[in-house]
Amino acid sequence: MKLASWNVNSLKVRLPHVLQWLADTQVDVLCLQETKLTDDKFPVAEIEAAGYQVAYSGQKTYNGVAILSRHPLANEVKNNPLFPDEQQRIIAATIEGMRIVCAYVPNGQTVGSDKYAYKLNWLASLRDWLAAELQAHPSLALLGDYNVAPADRDVHDPAAWVGSVLVSEPERAAFQALCALNLTDAFRLFEQPDKVFSWWDYRQMAFRRNMGLRIDHILLSPPLAARCTACIIDKAPRKLEQPSDHTPVIATLAS
Repeated sequence: MKLASWNVNSLKVRLPHVLQWLADTQVDVLCLQETKLTDDKFPVAEIEAAGYQVAYSGQKTYNGVAILSRHPLANEVKNNPLFPDEQQRIIAATIEGMRIVCAYVPNGQTVGSDKYAYKLNWLASLRDWLAAELQAHPSLALLGDYNVAPADRDVHDPAAWVGSVLVSEPERAAFQALCALNLTDAFRLFEQPDKVFSWWDYRQMAFRRNMGLRIDHILLSPPLAARCTACIIDKAPRKLEQPSDHTPVIATLAS
């Protein structure tokens, strides 16, 4: 069983990339963020033709999340019931006995801004909701663009990012609060090369120079962490023409 997460930064633009990647990788579940489509524009037919069922929650121009699955989806939930929000940032479903939560965490803009406060409140409410979800669903995976680089080794140049959004101590503390629910960062279950990232700015030839951050994550509850045999970041889609600025993260679970 392969679970993956990918911020596609517009599904309308990146749909050919997604369909080709699904065909190449045959992942079982793919969580998408920043689909940037209203629900009436979501490409259901194309995704179903590729062999995937889909649950989605979108809005015009911004945000938007979706879960694509080769297996049936049940008990779908849109958004965090503890955090009323017009922004479409969370969708959850049960797949093959696993609770899959797809999340697009707010960026936060700048430390100290109103959007930064919104981000921290959003993350705190996510933690509270997940605590209840874990009671009902011991096998749970939280996949998404967290907009948090958990540690300095997840940043290409930590000194250059000091005091910046995505790496600030309150954001990292919020990430650790999620982990404190007994969730494990799948990528760090394994020995990994240095300077492996999931996001690179479009500017300054950042991808070519590997000036990136690891801000896309898969957190697993104990039953799923025990089944996890690999977790990688697939850089190939970032090399395509007109790519997303993010690239997929994939966790492999034993049956």
